[in-house]
Amino acid sequence: MRRQDDAMTAQTLRALIRTIPDYPKPGIQFRDITTLIRDPAGFRLAIEMLKPAVARHGVSLIAGIEARGFIFGAALAQELGLGFVPIRKKDKLPGRTVGINYALEYGSDRIEIHADALAAGDRVAIIDDLIATGGTAVAATRLLRSTGAEVPVAAFVVDLPALGGAALLHAESVDVFSLLAFEGH
Repeated sequence: MRRQDDAMTAQTLRALIRTIPDYPKPGIQFRDITTLIRDPAGFRLAIEMLKPAVARHGVSLIAGIEARGFIFGAALAQELGLGFVPIRKKDKLPGRTVGINYALEYGSDRIEIHADALAAGDRVAIIDDLIATGGTAVAATRLLRSTGAEVPVAAFVVDLPALGGAALLHAESVDVFSLLAFEGH
C-alpha cells in the first residue's frame, strides 16, 4: 500500500505544477511551482515529503538557493527546527560575505553567503525548487564547503534529468533527492 500512496502523492504534486511552454525562450518547458505553493495542502505535502530525505542526513542547517529555494528551504527549516542560510546572488547581502563565481551557458555569475553564516563542521542541506543543469547547485555546494561545512544532501521539488544536474551533484559526493522528475527541458 505504501508504494501506491507514494505514487498518488507524487501524482498530486505533479498536477499542481504548471508547465509554461516556450518560456523563457522557445523550446523550453518551464516548470512553474507558483501554482504548487499557492495550494496550501500541496505546499504542505511537498514539505512533508522533503522532510525525511533531509532529516536522515543529520543536518544542522538548511541553505536555500535564491529565490525559490528560499520558499521551500525556509519552510523545511521551520518544520525540522533548524536555522536557515540564504544563498544569494552577488551584492544582495548586507554584511561581509564569501562567494564563488561559476560559469553559465553564456558568461558567469556569483553567489554569496554571509561570512559568519556557517562554522566548520556544520552539516548543511541545500534546497531549491528545481535541479536542471546543476551549475548553481554545484557552486552552492563548493561555496558551503569552502567554509568548512559539510554538504551531505541536496533536495529539490523537480528534477530535469535530461539536463544532468543531479549527476553533477552526485559527482560532488552529494546525495540528491527530488520529489518529481520531468522529461525534457
